Amino acid sequence: MIMTKTYERFDFDELTPHERYKLLIGTVVPRPIALVTTVDLEGNVNAAPFSFFNVLTSDPAILAIGIENHKDLSLKDTSQNIRLTEAFTVNIVDDDLVTGMNICAVAFPKGVDEMQKAGLTAIAGTHVPCPRIGEAPAAFECVRHMTIELGRSRQIVLGRVVALHLRSDLVDGDRKYVNQQGLHAVGRMGGIGYARTSDQFDLATPSLEMWNLENEDQAAQ
Repeated sequence: MIMTKTYERFDFDELTPHERYKLLIGTVVPRPIALVTTVDLEGNVNAAPFSFFNVLTSDPAILAIGIENHKDLSLKDTSQNIRLTEAFTVNIVDDDLVTGMNICAVAFPKGVDEMQKAGLTAIAGTHVPCPRIGEAPAAFECVRHMTIELGRSRQIVLGRVVALHLRSDLVDGDRKYVNQQGLHAVGRMGGIGYARTSDQFDLATPSLEMWNLENEDQAAQ
């Protein structure tokens, strides 16, 4: 017996920005977390986490980060630093880095080194002026490819990956195979919720020939 499911419709043009935000972050889950490190023109380091983040393409290799402005519409340090230096580093957050990531999310005054407050290790970048976080299992060094202005409140920064630092025990260098279970990456849920990626399963996509064969067998039964 097929149970009838009911749905509630939300017309986004009739919702407030905050209502849209709650529905989006509660439904698009889990979201990967980018702990982004940047520097200003004097070399002062800033670190901040963003969960409006993902990879868009591999050729060219592009990562995207959505960065909201302050309430007064001024740019956050991350946005400002990327504009000034054309560079940033995306550090992947694992179980061990969660506490440090959360400290970096505190609204410290401008000029405060979040990495120092969180007890994290800054390692100089090889292709960019901003450091990577030594405790992160993986870090992507990026140069700004494009910034898309979305109204007055947010930018989407597209970064071209120029280097990846990946912990040696997590990768087969010859095959470029990443041990995702060992990565222990953490994702963002809605509200203050987070999720671990340790509960995984494999599911291969069947070829068209295999799908046709399986459905022919079912139709014959």
